[in-house]
Amino acid sequence: MRSKSDKTKGGRPGVQGHGAKVATARKELPADGTVRALAETFRAMSDPTRVRIIAALARQELCVGDLAELVGLTTSAVSHQLRLLRGQRLVRYRKEGKLAFYSLDDEHIEHLFAEGLRHVGNA
Repeated sequence: MRSKSDKTKGGRPGVQGHGAKVATARKELPADGTVRALAETFRAMSDPTRVRIIAALARQELCVGDLAELVGLTTSAVSHQLRLLRGQRLVRYRKEGKLAFYSLDDEHIEHLFAEGLRHVGNA
């Protein structure tokens, strides 16, 4: 049977003496807004179609029609995915006449994608 001294402040079993480590770790956690923004970024990158779009845009700028042909979807479906990626500032576009050309928003996105590939062993 556990004694009261075997529990942390939250009432859960724990090892005594680690309160300082927890306090330090808590101080070093990113702010709640940052955590939510990062989670949204990873959520946006969690869809296979969006991963293919990001992979293509990591290599070169492409228009919606080219991306649609590449991923095998309609331009409408690709536009929807691009809108989600734009909302997370993962991609940007520039207009040339009636065409919109997409690219990754900045080199951080390319690095994040490349690190993900290395993590899964495909770099």
